[in-house]
Amino acid sequence: MTAPGKRIVALGGGHGLFATVTAMRYLSADVTAVVTVADDGGSSGRLRAELGVIPPGDLRMALSALMSAPAARAAAPSGAGRIDGDGHRLWSEVFQHRFGGRGALAGHPIGNLLLAGLTEVLDDPVAALDELIEVFDIDGRVLPMSTVPLEIEADVSGLEQDPRISRAIRGQVAVATTPGKVRRVRLLPAEPPACAAACEAIRSADLVVLGPGSWFSSVIPHVLVPDQLNALRETGARKMLFVNLAAEPGETTGFSVERHLHVLHAHADVLRVDDIVVDAASVPAGRERDHLVRAAAMFGAQLHAGDLAIPGRAVHDPEKVAALVNELCEGELSRYAVRAQESP
Repeated sequence: MTAPGKRIVALGGGHGLFATVTAMRYLSADVTAVVTVADDGGSSGRLRAELGVIPPGDLRMALSALMSAPAARAAAPSGAGRIDGDGHRLWSEVFQHRFGGRGALAGHPIGNLLLAGLTEVLDDPVAALDELIEVFDIDGRVLPMSTVPLEIEADVSGLEQDPRISRAIRGQVAVATTPGKVRRVRLLPAEPPACAAACEAIRSADLVVLGPGSWFSSVIPHVLVPDQLNALRETGARKMLFVNLAAEPGETTGFSVERHLHVLHAHADVLRVDDIVVDAASVPAGRERDHLVRAAAMFGAQLHAGDLAIPGRAVHDPEKVAALVNELCEGELSRYAVRAQESP
């Protein structure tokens, strides 16, 4: 997998996708990030409400990940027309920098404003992203999951006296912070248009990685866009699903790792993947891990467990993730493969 020509597509959003893109850039220069576009909070929410653009925040973070990834810096030789490693690092920091103060710009990252402005000028979010890739001389590509801004709506229980009654909650921030239990999510508009370039990238990839990330707002939405789900079903790429190291307060409070898989399967029972990867410390060996093996089988997948976390934090370590993916793709499966223990 370390050959520069290998094509990798990473699907997700937010900090989870940032970590995945960083990890994949250790393996290949040809990494495409496909990003959810349903954020309605903070700077992204303000810009989509004021300008009608797709929320730029997660797109900005993916661009920053490509800029700051070690492989990106190493692959950029000094010379005319090239931004060197220090330049990429600086611009990654600039993209992420938020204006201070109390005025109209307060809280806006520079990258969000640049991306929103370029989208207005070109009237095409994909063209705007490609232009930034070219201007800043970045290997890889960033694409939106859909070319229109989306909304997430969830069925949430536990908000009424009768626990059997669910209430519809709309908006990514509202879903992420609900005190209730999220049962199911959908996208509005229903059956939204996919980004054609993203679908093509998935179909032509050698490896597609989904997750980790906010399960209901950054991972599951990728299987709720019909054309993108079809691309995932049709691709000849190896497909890997990375499950979160821990439940996320709000969206998945109290969820086990196994529950994450069942919820994803409930939203897309036609999805098939080759590998489901979990952190070994998150799922101790024994009955719980045996249940996970059977849950992975719902996707036709083999379960793999490895040391993936940054010590002391429930965050994936990009270098560890890259090493595990590389070994899996090179065929060294025995170290990570998990099989259900046979009953006596």
